[in-house]
Amino acid sequence: MRIRTIFLVVALLLLAGFVALNFDEFSRVSLLSLGFTTVEASIGLVMLLLLVVSTVVFLASTLYIQSSNLLETRRYARELNTQRELADKAEASRFTELRSYLEVQVLAAQHREAAAATVMAERFSQQQQALLARLEQSDNALAAYMGQLEDRMERRDRVIHLEKDSETMPLV
Repeated sequence: MRIRTIFLVVALLLLAGFVALNFDEFSRVSLLSLGFTTVEASIGLVMLLLLVVSTVVFLASTLYIQSSNLLETRRYARELNTQRELADKAEASRFTELRSYLEVQVLAAQHREAAAATVMAERFSQQQQALLARLEQSDNALAAYMGQLEDRMERRDRVIHLEKDSETMPLV
């Protein structure tokens, strides 16, 4: 129990004990003025009745406030659960969208990589063919130079042989 409830119960028990001990004084009749008339009644019982009525009104209003708060709290809890479910569904849909977006991006990246690999292979093939053509040209140029050198050397050898032969031949 809450401290307020315990305090209220103890106060009511003390009041009931006080009324029981002094019931003769509470029930003594006296003249009471109501403003426009006067009546004979027991002031103690009237005050006790007013206290009981105000306590009942207070307890009823407290009960009404507590029950309305409880109902409002339950309504808020239901709305909160509804909103949480909506948020979970939205989050799940965002994850699904993200997954599909990432799959599309991965496929696009794979296509780009395949296209780049194809382009690189074509370029490599072109460079290889160009290199082979240059090597062939270099071989041909080297062979031509070698042929020219051989021709020069043969001409030179002939010239040297002719000069030797002309030196050894008598002049007529």
